[in-house]
Amino acid sequence: MEALHVSAECYPIAKVGGMGDVVGSLPRYVNEEGADAAVIMPKYYNEWVDKHAFEQVWSGEAPLGDERFSFTVEKEQNNELGFPLFVVDIPGRFDRPAIYIDPATGDGYKDEFERFLSFQIAVLDWIQHRRDGLPDLVHCHDHHTGFIPFMMSHCDRYKDLGELPSVFTIHNAEYQGVHPLSRRRLLPDFDPTVKGLLDWDGYLNALAAGIKSGWRVTTVSETYMQELRTSSNGLELLIDQEFQKCTGILNGIDTEVWDPASDPMISYNFSPKNRTRGKRHNKKTLTDEFELEEGRPLVSFIGRLVREKGADLLPDLIASHFYRNGAANFMILGKGDQDLHQKFEQMSGRYVGYFDARLEYNEQLAHQIYAGSDFILMPSRTEPCGLNQMYAMRYGALPVVRAVGGLEDSVRDLSEPKGYGFKFNEFSIEAALRAIDRGLDLYKQKRKRSRIIGHMMRLDFSWNASAKEYIKLYRELI
Repeated sequence: MEALHVSAECYPIAKVGGMGDVVGSLPRYVNEEGADAAVIMPKYYNEWVDKHAFEQVWSGEAPLGDERFSFTVEKEQNNELGFPLFVVDIPGRFDRPAIYIDPATGDGYKDEFERFLSFQIAVLDWIQHRRDGLPDLVHCHDHHTGFIPFMMSHCDRYKDLGELPSVFTIHNAEYQGVHPLSRRRLLPDFDPTVKGLLDWDGYLNALAAGIKSGWRVTTVSETYMQELRTSSNGLELLIDQEFQKCTGILNGIDTEVWDPASDPMISYNFSPKNRTRGKRHNKKTLTDEFELEEGRPLVSFIGRLVREKGADLLPDLIASHFYRNGAANFMILGKGDQDLHQKFEQMSGRYVGYFDARLEYNEQLAHQIYAGSDFILMPSRTEPCGLNQMYAMRYGALPVVRAVGGLEDSVRDLSEPKGYGFKFNEFSIEAALRAIDRGLDLYKQKRKRSRIIGHMMRLDFSWNASAKEYIKLYRELI
Protein backbone atom coordinates (compact mmCIF):
# COMPACT_ATOMS: atom_id res chain seq x y z
CA MET A 1 0.00 0.00 0.00
CA GLU A 2 1.37 3.41 -0.99
CA ALA A 3 -0.02 6.75 0.19
CA LEU A 4 1.21 9.87 -1.60
CA HIS A 5 1.08 13.03 0.53
CA VAL A 6 0.62 16.32 -1.30
CA SER A 7 1.47 19.45 0.67
CA ALA A 8 2.75 23.01 0.45
CA GLU A 9 5.01 22.42 3.48
CA CYS A 10 7.24 19.66 4.78
CA TYR A 11 9.80 20.06 7.56
CA PRO A 12 12.74 20.57 7.25
CA ILE A 13 12.42 21.75 3.64
CA ALA A 14 9.74 24.37 4.20
CA LYS A 15 7.72 25.07 7.32
CA VAL A 16 5.46 27.89 8.45
CA GLY A 17 3.21 26.08 10.92
CA GLY A 18 2.26 22.70 12.29
CA MET A 19 1.34 21.30 8.87
CA GLY A 20 5.02 21.30 7.93
CA ASP A 21 5.87 19.25 11.03
CA VAL A 22 3.07 16.77 10.33
CA VAL A 23 4.01 16.17 6.70
CA GLY A 24 7.66 15.88 7.66
CA SER A 25 6.94 13.18 10.25
CA LEU A 26 3.77 11.18 9.51
CA PRO A 27 5.04 9.53 6.28
CA ARG A 28 8.15 8.20 8.02
CA TYR A 29 6.12 6.70 10.84
CA VAL A 30 3.68 5.19 8.34
CA ASN A 31 6.67 3.57 6.65
CA GLU A 32 7.94 2.25 9.98
CA GLU A 33 4.53 0.65 10.56
CA GLY A 34 4.92 -1.37 7.35
CA ALA A 35 3.06 0.72 4.78
CA ASP A 36 4.60 3.00 2.14
CA ALA A 37 4.32 6.78 2.09
CA ALA A 38 5.91 9.50 -0.01
CA VAL A 39 5.63 13.31 -0.18
CA ILE A 40 5.38 15.68 -3.12
CA MET A 41 5.61 19.44 -2.60
CA PRO A 42 6.64 22.59 -4.49
CA LYS A 43 10.34 23.12 -5.11
CA TYR A 44 11.27 26.19 -3.11
CA TYR A 45 14.64 27.72 -3.85
CA ASN A 46 16.01 27.70 -0.32
CA GLU A 47 19.06 26.56 1.61
CA TRP A 48 17.82 23.02 2.29
CA VAL A 49 17.07 22.37 -1.38
CA ASP A 50 20.42 23.87 -2.42
CA LYS A 51 22.30 21.48 -0.13
CA HIS A 52 20.62 18.29 -1.37
CA ALA A 53 20.87 16.37 -4.60
CA PHE A 54 17.79 15.84 -6.77
CA GLU A 55 17.26 13.86 -9.95
CA GLN A 56 14.61 14.64 -12.53
CA VAL A 57 11.95 11.94 -12.86
CA TRP A 58 9.42 13.69 -15.10
CA SER A 59 8.96 16.80 -17.19
CA GLY A 60 5.76 18.03 -18.73
CA GLU A 61 3.55 20.82 -19.89
CA ALA A 62 0.02 21.43 -18.66
CA PRO A 63 -2.86 23.89 -19.12
CA LEU A 64 -3.69 26.75 -16.80
CA GLY A 65 -6.81 28.18 -18.39
CA ASP A 66 -5.95 29.28 -21.92
CA GLU A 67 -2.22 29.28 -21.22
CA ARG A 68 0.24 26.48 -20.66
CA PHE A 69 3.12 26.08 -18.23
CA SER A 70 6.15 23.80 -18.07
CA PHE A 71 7.25 21.88 -15.01
CA THR A 72 9.58 19.15 -13.83
CA VAL A 73 9.28 16.65 -11.00
CA GLU A 74 12.47 15.81 -9.12
CA LYS A 75 13.28 13.22 -6.45
CA GLU A 76 15.64 13.73 -3.54
CA GLN A 77 18.37 11.16 -4.15
CA ASN A 78 19.40 10.01 -0.68
CA ASN A 79 16.03 9.41 0.98
CA GLU A 80 17.33 11.49 3.87
CA LEU A 81 13.93 12.04 5.50
CA GLY A 82 13.03 8.37 5.77
CA PHE A 83 10.54 8.52 2.88
CA PRO A 84 10.70 9.40 -0.83
CA LEU A 85 10.54 13.16 -1.34
CA PHE A 86 9.48 14.64 -4.67
CA VAL A 87 9.41 18.32 -5.58
CA VAL A 88 7.63 20.12 -8.42
CA ASP A 89 9.66 22.85 -10.10
CA ILE A 90 7.52 25.44 -11.89
CA PRO A 91 9.65 28.33 -13.19
CA GLY A 92 8.51 31.68 -11.86
CA ARG A 93 6.09 30.32 -9.26
CA PHE A 94 8.08 29.04 -6.28
CA ASP A 95 11.61 30.40 -6.79
CA ARG A 96 10.95 33.19 -4.27
CA PRO A 97 12.37 34.28 -0.92
CA ALA A 98 9.40 33.02 1.15
CA ILE A 99 6.61 30.45 0.96
CA TYR A 100 3.45 32.54 1.25
CA ILE A 101 4.31 36.12 2.19
CA ASP A 102 6.28 38.56 0.05
CA PRO A 103 8.96 39.98 2.40
CA ALA A 104 9.04 43.21 0.37
CA THR A 105 5.39 44.03 1.06
CA GLY A 106 4.41 41.87 4.03
CA ASP A 107 1.42 40.63 2.03
CA GLY A 108 0.62 37.34 0.38
CA TYR A 109 1.84 36.81 -3.17
CA LYS A 110 -0.73 38.19 -5.59
CA ASP A 111 -0.61 35.08 -7.79
CA GLU A 112 -1.31 32.64 -4.92
CA PHE A 113 -4.17 31.01 -6.82
CA GLU A 114 -2.10 30.42 -9.94
CA ARG A 115 0.88 29.20 -7.92
CA PHE A 116 -0.91 26.45 -6.07
CA LEU A 117 -3.34 25.49 -8.83
CA SER A 118 -0.44 24.96 -11.23
CA PHE A 119 1.27 22.87 -8.54
CA GLN A 120 -1.81 20.66 -8.13
CA ILE A 121 -2.22 20.23 -11.88
CA ALA A 122 1.45 19.29 -12.24
CA VAL A 123 1.11 16.72 -9.43
CA LEU A 124 -1.85 15.03 -11.11
CA ASP A 125 -0.16 15.06 -14.52
CA TRP A 126 2.84 13.31 -12.98
CA ILE A 127 0.72 10.79 -11.05
CA GLN A 128 -0.95 9.70 -14.29
CA HIS A 129 2.42 9.04 -15.91
CA ARG A 130 4.45 7.65 -13.00
CA ARG A 131 6.81 4.88 -14.02
CA ASP A 132 5.92 2.99 -10.82
CA GLY A 133 2.20 3.15 -11.57
CA LEU A 134 -0.50 4.89 -9.57
CA PRO A 135 -0.25 5.20 -5.80
CA ASP A 136 -2.99 3.46 -3.84
CA LEU A 137 -4.21 6.68 -2.27
CA VAL A 138 -3.60 10.44 -2.41
CA HIS A 139 -3.51 12.30 0.90
CA CYS A 140 -4.00 16.07 0.49
CA HIS A 141 -3.18 18.68 3.12
CA ASP A 142 -5.08 21.97 3.56
CA HIS A 143 -6.45 24.37 0.97
CA HIS A 144 -3.26 24.50 -1.11
CA THR A 145 -4.20 21.01 -2.34
CA GLY A 146 -7.99 21.26 -2.04
CA PHE A 147 -8.74 21.05 -5.77
CA ILE A 148 -6.95 17.71 -6.22
CA PRO A 149 -9.86 15.50 -5.01
CA PHE A 150 -12.22 17.45 -7.30
CA MET A 151 -9.96 17.25 -10.35
CA MET A 152 -9.30 13.54 -9.83
CA SER A 153 -13.01 12.84 -9.87
CA HIS A 154 -14.37 15.33 -12.38
CA CYS A 155 -11.76 16.72 -14.81
CA ASP A 156 -11.59 15.06 -18.22
CA ARG A 157 -7.81 15.32 -18.15
CA TYR A 158 -7.64 12.98 -15.14
CA LYS A 159 -10.28 10.40 -16.01
CA ASP A 160 -7.78 7.64 -15.22
CA LEU A 161 -7.68 8.80 -11.61
CA GLY A 162 -11.42 8.74 -10.96
CA GLU A 163 -11.27 5.60 -8.79
CA LEU A 164 -8.18 6.66 -6.84
CA PRO A 165 -9.14 7.23 -3.17
CA SER A 166 -8.40 10.59 -1.60
CA VAL A 167 -8.01 11.78 1.98
CA PHE A 168 -8.22 15.49 2.71
CA THR A 169 -6.82 16.81 5.99
CA ILE A 170 -7.85 20.15 7.49
CA HIS A 171 -4.96 21.53 9.49
CA ASN A 172 -6.54 24.94 10.03
CA ALA A 173 -9.97 26.01 8.79
CA GLU A 174 -9.11 29.69 9.28
CA TYR A 175 -7.28 29.61 5.94
CA GLN A 176 -9.49 28.45 3.06
CA GLY A 177 -8.04 29.63 -0.25
CA VAL A 178 -10.98 31.86 -1.23
CA HIS A 179 -10.98 33.46 -4.69
CA PRO A 180 -13.48 34.95 -7.19
CA LEU A 181 -15.69 32.27 -8.70
CA SER A 182 -14.57 33.31 -12.18
CA ARG A 183 -11.14 31.79 -11.46
CA ARG A 184 -12.54 28.28 -11.88
CA ARG A 185 -12.03 28.74 -15.64
CA LEU A 186 -8.32 28.12 -14.96
CA LEU A 187 -9.02 24.50 -13.95
CA PRO A 188 -8.81 21.78 -16.59
CA ASP A 189 -12.13 21.09 -18.35
CA PHE A 190 -14.81 19.47 -16.20
CA ASP A 191 -18.50 18.67 -16.43
CA PRO A 192 -20.27 22.00 -15.67
CA THR A 193 -23.04 20.17 -13.81
CA VAL A 194 -20.64 19.63 -10.89
CA LYS A 195 -19.44 23.23 -10.65
CA GLY A 196 -21.28 23.57 -7.33
CA LEU A 197 -18.55 21.47 -5.72
CA LEU A 198 -16.19 24.41 -6.19
CA ASP A 199 -18.58 27.06 -4.89
CA TRP A 200 -19.13 28.09 -1.29
CA ASP A 201 -21.06 31.24 -0.45
CA GLY A 202 -20.56 32.62 -3.95
CA TYR A 203 -16.78 32.18 -4.01
CA LEU A 204 -14.31 29.62 -5.25
CA ASN A 205 -13.21 27.97 -2.01
CA ALA A 206 -10.37 25.47 -2.13
CA LEU A 207 -10.87 24.15 1.40
CA ALA A 208 -14.60 23.62 0.79
CA ALA A 209 -13.84 21.85 -2.50
CA GLY A 210 -11.51 19.45 -0.70
CA ILE A 211 -14.12 18.73 1.96
CA LYS A 212 -16.86 18.12 -0.62
CA SER A 213 -14.80 15.99 -3.01
CA GLY A 214 -12.44 14.07 -0.72
CA TRP A 215 -13.40 10.47 -0.04
CA ARG A 216 -12.63 11.00 3.64
CA VAL A 217 -11.91 14.17 5.61
CA THR A 218 -9.67 14.22 8.65
CA THR A 219 -8.49 16.88 11.01
CA VAL A 220 -5.83 16.94 13.64
CA SER A 221 -7.72 16.28 16.88
CA GLU A 222 -11.09 14.91 17.91
CA THR A 223 -12.12 18.07 19.75
CA TYR A 224 -11.24 20.30 16.79
CA MET A 225 -13.36 18.08 14.54
CA GLN A 226 -16.32 18.71 16.81
CA GLU A 227 -15.56 22.42 17.09
CA LEU A 228 -15.62 22.82 13.30
CA ARG A 229 -19.34 22.01 13.27
CA THR A 230 -20.04 25.23 15.15
CA SER A 231 -16.97 27.37 14.41
CA SER A 232 -15.16 26.96 11.08
CA ASN A 233 -14.97 30.43 9.58
CA GLY A 234 -18.17 30.09 7.57
CA LEU A 235 -17.99 26.37 6.75
CA GLU A 236 -20.13 25.19 9.69
CA LEU A 237 -23.05 24.01 7.53
CA LEU A 238 -20.74 22.18 5.14
CA ILE A 239 -18.86 20.42 7.94
CA ASP A 240 -22.16 19.38 9.48
CA GLN A 241 -23.44 18.06 6.14
CA GLU A 242 -20.25 16.07 5.48
CA PHE A 243 -19.66 14.98 9.06
CA GLN A 244 -20.36 11.29 8.37
CA LYS A 245 -17.09 11.06 6.42
CA CYS A 246 -15.06 13.14 8.90
CA THR A 247 -12.77 11.96 11.68
CA GLY A 248 -10.29 13.52 14.06
CA ILE A 249 -6.86 11.93 14.57
CA LEU A 250 -4.58 13.64 17.07
CA ASN A 251 -1.20 14.62 15.63
CA GLY A 252 1.99 13.28 17.11
CA ILE A 253 5.53 14.58 17.27
CA ASP A 254 8.80 13.27 15.90
CA THR A 255 10.40 11.90 19.05
CA GLU A 256 13.79 11.54 17.36
CA VAL A 257 13.97 15.23 16.45
CA TRP A 258 12.38 16.29 19.73
CA ASP A 259 14.44 14.39 22.28
CA PRO A 260 16.14 16.42 25.04
CA ALA A 261 18.55 13.54 25.68
CA SER A 262 20.15 13.87 22.24
CA ASP A 263 19.00 17.24 20.86
CA PRO A 264 22.04 19.04 19.36
CA MET A 265 20.19 22.38 19.48
CA ILE A 266 20.13 22.73 23.28
CA SER A 267 23.01 23.65 25.55
CA TYR A 268 22.66 20.71 27.96
CA ASN A 269 21.14 17.34 27.14
CA PHE A 270 18.96 15.70 29.76
CA SER A 271 16.40 12.95 30.32
CA PRO A 272 13.66 12.36 32.88
CA LYS A 273 16.33 10.94 35.21
CA ASN A 274 18.42 14.13 35.40
CA ARG A 275 15.60 16.54 34.60
CA THR A 276 16.25 18.95 37.47
CA ARG A 277 19.87 19.54 36.53
CA GLY A 278 19.04 19.63 32.83
CA LYS A 279 16.30 22.22 33.21
CA ARG A 280 18.50 24.35 35.47
CA HIS A 281 21.42 24.42 32.99
CA ASN A 282 19.23 25.19 29.99
CA LYS A 283 17.38 27.91 31.87
CA LYS A 284 20.70 29.51 32.79
CA THR A 285 21.54 29.66 29.08
CA LEU A 286 18.36 31.62 28.44
CA THR A 287 18.59 33.98 31.41
CA ASP A 288 22.19 34.82 30.48
CA GLU A 289 21.44 35.41 26.81
CA PHE A 290 18.31 37.47 27.40
CA GLU A 291 19.48 39.15 30.63
CA LEU A 292 16.54 37.90 32.65
CA GLU A 293 16.68 37.92 36.43
CA GLU A 294 17.68 34.51 37.76
CA GLY A 295 15.63 32.68 40.34
CA ARG A 296 12.23 33.39 38.85
CA PRO A 297 10.09 30.85 37.00
CA LEU A 298 10.16 31.37 33.23
CA VAL A 299 6.93 31.48 31.20
CA SER A 300 7.42 31.37 27.42
CA PHE A 301 5.32 31.74 24.29
CA ILE A 302 6.53 30.25 20.99
CA GLY A 303 4.51 30.66 17.82
CA ARG A 304 3.05 32.95 15.23
CA LEU A 305 2.03 36.33 16.59
CA VAL A 306 -1.50 36.20 15.23
CA ARG A 307 -5.00 36.49 16.59
CA GLU A 308 -5.84 32.78 16.43
CA LYS A 309 -2.88 32.00 18.72
CA GLY A 310 -4.14 34.54 21.23
CA ALA A 311 -0.97 36.60 20.78
CA ASP A 312 -2.92 39.86 21.07
CA LEU A 313 -3.65 38.91 24.70
CA LEU A 314 0.02 38.79 25.63
CA PRO A 315 1.04 42.48 26.00
CA ASP A 316 -1.66 43.31 28.56
CA LEU A 317 -1.34 39.91 30.24
CA ILE A 318 2.41 40.34 30.77
CA ALA A 319 1.99 43.94 31.95
CA SER A 320 -0.80 42.91 34.34
CA HIS A 321 1.33 40.17 35.86
CA PHE A 322 4.25 42.57 36.29
CA TYR A 323 2.21 45.21 38.10
CA ARG A 324 0.45 42.62 40.28
CA ASN A 325 3.52 40.83 41.59
CA GLY A 326 6.06 40.19 38.82
CA ALA A 327 6.74 36.73 40.21
CA ALA A 328 7.73 35.23 36.83
CA ASN A 329 9.81 36.13 33.81
CA PHE A 330 8.31 36.05 30.32
CA MET A 331 9.83 35.29 26.93
CA ILE A 332 8.34 35.38 23.42
CA LEU A 333 9.67 33.83 20.22
CA GLY A 334 7.76 34.35 16.99
CA LYS A 335 6.75 36.79 14.32
CA GLY A 336 3.53 37.98 12.75
CA ASP A 337 1.41 41.04 13.40
CA GLN A 338 3.52 44.18 13.02
CA ASP A 339 1.60 46.09 15.70
CA LEU A 340 2.51 43.33 18.15
CA HIS A 341 6.13 43.53 17.03
CA GLN A 342 6.20 47.22 18.00
CA LYS A 343 4.56 46.57 21.35
CA PHE A 344 6.97 43.77 22.25
CA GLU A 345 9.99 45.85 21.20
CA GLN A 346 8.82 48.64 23.49
CA MET A 347 8.17 46.19 26.32
CA SER A 348 11.67 44.71 26.01
CA GLY A 349 13.07 48.14 26.84
CA ARG A 350 10.53 48.84 29.57
CA TYR A 351 10.68 45.51 31.43
CA VAL A 352 14.40 44.77 31.42
CA GLY A 353 15.21 41.63 33.39
CA TYR A 354 11.58 40.57 33.40
CA PHE A 355 10.62 40.27 29.72
CA ASP A 356 12.28 39.83 26.35
CA ALA A 357 11.19 38.88 22.84
CA ARG A 358 12.88 37.52 19.76
CA LEU A 359 10.67 38.50 16.83
CA GLU A 360 11.70 35.88 14.30
CA TYR A 361 11.38 32.26 13.29
CA ASN A 362 14.30 30.43 14.89
CA GLU A 363 14.14 26.65 15.13
CA GLN A 364 17.25 26.26 17.25
CA LEU A 365 16.19 28.89 19.75
CA ALA A 366 12.76 27.28 19.98
CA HIS A 367 14.38 24.02 21.12
CA GLN A 368 16.44 25.91 23.71
CA ILE A 369 13.38 27.74 25.05
CA TYR A 370 11.45 24.49 25.48
CA ALA A 371 14.44 23.03 27.33
CA GLY A 372 14.93 26.04 29.60
CA SER A 373 11.38 27.19 30.30
CA ASP A 374 9.33 26.21 33.32
CA PHE A 375 5.99 26.89 31.58
CA ILE A 376 4.77 27.18 27.99
CA LEU A 377 1.80 29.51 27.54
CA MET A 378 -0.73 28.85 24.76
CA PRO A 379 -3.78 31.16 25.12
CA SER A 380 -5.17 30.19 21.71
CA ARG A 381 -8.53 31.27 20.38
CA THR A 382 -8.39 28.18 18.15
CA GLU A 383 -5.81 25.39 18.16
CA PRO A 384 -6.62 22.53 15.77
CA CYS A 385 -4.04 20.27 17.38
CA GLY A 386 -1.08 22.18 18.66
CA LEU A 387 2.36 20.61 18.70
CA ASN A 388 4.10 23.13 20.94
CA GLN A 389 2.49 21.74 24.07
CA MET A 390 3.76 18.26 23.14
CA TYR A 391 7.30 19.54 22.51
CA ALA A 392 7.16 21.45 25.79
CA MET A 393 6.01 18.44 27.80
CA ARG A 394 8.78 16.27 26.37
CA TYR A 395 11.29 18.94 27.44
CA GLY A 396 9.85 19.33 30.94
CA ALA A 397 8.01 22.63 30.46
CA LEU A 398 4.55 22.57 32.04
CA PRO A 399 1.73 23.63 29.66
CA VAL A 400 -0.59 26.54 30.50
CA VAL A 401 -3.24 26.34 27.79
CA ARG A 402 -6.73 27.35 26.82
CA ALA A 403 -8.93 24.24 26.63
CA VAL A 404 -9.65 24.22 22.89
CA GLY A 405 -8.99 21.75 20.06
CA GLY A 406 -5.95 19.57 20.50
CA LEU A 407 -4.96 21.40 23.67
CA GLU A 408 -8.07 19.98 25.31
CA ASP A 409 -7.23 16.50 24.00
CA SER A 410 -3.52 16.40 24.88
CA VAL A 411 -3.21 18.30 28.18
CA ARG A 412 -4.51 16.89 31.46
CA ASP A 413 -5.18 19.53 34.10
CA LEU A 414 -3.38 19.24 37.41
CA SER A 415 -6.74 18.89 39.14
CA GLU A 416 -7.34 15.58 37.33
CA PRO A 417 -5.78 12.20 38.21
CA LYS A 418 -2.17 12.14 36.96
CA GLY A 419 -2.60 15.74 35.81
CA TYR A 420 0.37 17.88 34.77
CA GLY A 421 -0.96 21.04 33.07
CA PHE A 422 -3.05 24.13 33.69
CA LYS A 423 -6.12 24.73 31.52
CA PHE A 424 -8.50 27.66 31.33
CA ASN A 425 -11.72 28.03 29.34
CA GLU A 426 -12.52 31.72 29.01
CA PHE A 427 -10.45 33.75 26.52
CA SER A 428 -9.47 36.56 28.86
CA ILE A 429 -6.48 38.02 30.64
CA GLU A 430 -7.91 37.16 34.04
CA ALA A 431 -8.53 33.51 33.16
CA ALA A 432 -5.02 33.14 31.77
CA LEU A 433 -3.49 34.84 34.82
CA ARG A 434 -5.37 32.51 37.16
CA ALA A 435 -3.96 29.52 35.29
CA ILE A 436 -0.44 30.99 35.47
CA ASP A 437 -0.88 31.61 39.19
CA ARG A 438 -1.83 27.95 39.66
CA GLY A 439 1.37 27.02 37.89
CA LEU A 440 3.42 29.37 40.08
CA ASP A 441 1.91 27.78 43.18
CA LEU A 442 3.17 24.39 41.97
CA TYR A 443 6.56 25.92 41.14
CA LYS A 444 7.11 26.60 44.85
CA GLN A 445 6.56 22.89 45.66
CA LYS A 446 9.86 21.55 44.34
CA ARG A 447 9.41 17.86 45.08
CA LYS A 448 5.86 17.67 43.79
CA ARG A 449 6.76 19.69 40.70
CA SER A 450 9.76 17.47 39.94
CA ARG A 451 7.64 14.33 40.27
CA ILE A 452 4.97 15.73 37.95
CA ILE A 453 7.55 16.81 35.37
CA GLY A 454 9.15 13.37 35.43
CA HIS A 455 5.77 11.75 34.73
CA MET A 456 4.96 14.28 32.02
CA MET A 457 8.28 13.83 30.17
CA ARG A 458 7.62 10.10 29.89
CA LEU A 459 4.22 10.51 28.20
CA ASP A 460 4.07 9.10 24.66
CA PHE A 461 3.09 11.72 22.09
CA SER A 462 4.94 10.02 19.24
CA TRP A 463 3.43 9.47 15.81
CA ASN A 464 3.22 5.70 16.28
CA ALA A 465 -0.39 5.57 17.48
CA SER A 466 -1.53 8.22 14.98
CA ALA A 467 0.24 6.48 12.10
CA LYS A 468 -1.65 3.28 12.90
CA GLU A 469 -4.93 5.20 12.79
CA TYR A 470 -4.10 6.63 9.37
CA ILE A 471 -3.06 3.24 8.02
CA LYS A 472 -6.35 1.80 9.22
CA LEU A 473 -8.18 4.63 7.41
CA TYR A 474 -6.15 4.09 4.22
CA ARG A 475 -6.92 0.37 4.19
CA GLU A 476 -10.64 1.00 4.62
CA LEU A 477 -10.62 3.22 1.52
CA ILE A 478 -8.44 0.96 -0.60
